Amino acid sequence: MGITGDDASGERRPVEDGGDGPTWDRLEDQLGWYDRKSAAAQQAYKRVKLGQLIVGAAVPVVAALQVSAAVTATLAAFVVVAEGAQQLYQWQTNWVLYRSTAEALKHEKYLYLAAAGPYSTDDRDRVLAERLEGLVSQEHAKWTESRQKENQTSPVETKRH
Repeated sequence: MGITGDDASGERRPVEDGGDGPTWDRLEDQLGWYDRKSAAAQQAYKRVKLGQLIVGAAVPVVAALQVSAAVTATLAAFVVVAEGAQQLYQWQTNWVLYRSTAEALKHEKYLYLAAAGPYSTDDRDRVLAERLEGLVSQEHAKWTESRQKENQTSPVETKRH
């Protein structure tokens, strides 16, 4: 990792670069992963929602034009299937969760590079490793919790009588 030095006043100086140790590599890897996954989830969510809006708005128009009932029903079914896919894949939830984690990782990166806050000590690499893994663990816990909630609120339930 980057090394800071003391200036004449005894203050820690910011690092010139991020360094090259395993903790820094892990930070860069995780930041890239969350950034990419957030962007992909955002794109999928917006595409599905836009498709739902367009097709959903077309349903009453097609019905008013007295196009065959099969066409109207097919368009309406598309809207339902698209919403089902959103509920199944949770693109909006993942977008927000992954973006939040990416921004938290960026925050840690900038504090580290500035040798500020918790990174103004000599054991800053250890602090970065602990905080990085804490953020990733929190995200995993939130992701798991959202999946459990999804399963509990699923419209398809099997009950024994």
